[in-house]
Amino acid sequence: MHGLLVRANSCNSWFLFSGLRARQEIEADEDYIRVALGRIDAVRPEPPDPDVFLFENKRTQPRVPFGTLLERGLLRPGQKLYFGRKGHAVATVLANGQLKWGKVTGSIHEIARAIQNAPCNGWEHWYYLDAEAGERVVIDKLREKAREQDNGKS
Repeated sequence: MHGLLVRANSCNSWFLFSGLRARQEIEADEDYIRVALGRIDAVRPEPPDPDVFLFENKRTQPRVPFGTLLERGLLRPGQKLYFGRKGHAVATVLANGQLKWGKVTGSIHEIARAIQNAPCNGWEHWYYLDAEAGERVVIDKLREKAREQDNGKS
């Protein structure tokens, strides 16, 4: 790494410029420049922790059908699901693992698509009311819980 060390006018700060600059305010002591550049070149950044490059891809995780949430008692037939954290659309969970919204019946994805009039991942848009917390929680959290049960974590 080569460059020029430049001193700021009003303070004792130094800046390294890798291009040519006007000779004003540039440190002229060649020995100082050589030593300073040697110190800069000696700095070796610590490699990043490999874990910063790891992330979970939901597509590689085991599939959990919506009906599994009913089978495990995480949701129950007749329970209301809400489209969005503050959304007003409400659907009813049916015993066969489908939702009923008005006169429309279908999967969590089909009903979400009908409400939004666009493709939609129902796992990320349907919420249940958590009685303990007193707030809506996305059903994807229940899917995660089912996966943990399958892995023997809970």
